[in-house]
Amino acid sequence: MTGRRETASAFKNRCANSERTLASLTGYFISRISFEAFNEDDSMEITLRDGPMKPDVVISLSDVRYAAVSKPPEISGCFVDAISLTHLPVMPHPWPEDAVGLVGRFNGLNELARLRIDGPAEVDVVASIVTVYTAMSDDEAERIGTPG
Repeated sequence: MTGRRETASAFKNRCANSERTLASLTGYFISRISFEAFNEDDSMEITLRDGPMKPDVVISLSDVRYAAVSKPPEISGCFVDAISLTHLPVMPHPWPEDAVGLVGRFNGLNELARLRIDGPAEVDVVASIVTVYTAMSDDEAERIGTPG
């Protein structure tokens, strides 16, 4: 999702829809975080899993403006206690207090989205493009592949 060439509320609506999808992922595990920096389009992908009964989810963030990941070194599996996606509007509209200072704001800065994942590991990312991909669970794939 991107704020470029869209109606004033389109990006905000996409953030809200993604937030609803992500809200159901409490209890999932972070299985992979991939971050690419210092190219044309800094990006991060976060893969979440919760076994074969539930679909894998990939959160793809591009045009990353801020990223922080912390985890205790002894952790082998990082479950998700809470996950949120917050719309960060253009100036002069205010940002939530806890997002102020993460990214320098200026006139002409696109709308942004802030992804937060809390648990034993913490992930905090601000980006201008966020896409949530949900795979089919193994059970769904089996039902579709089984002749009726």
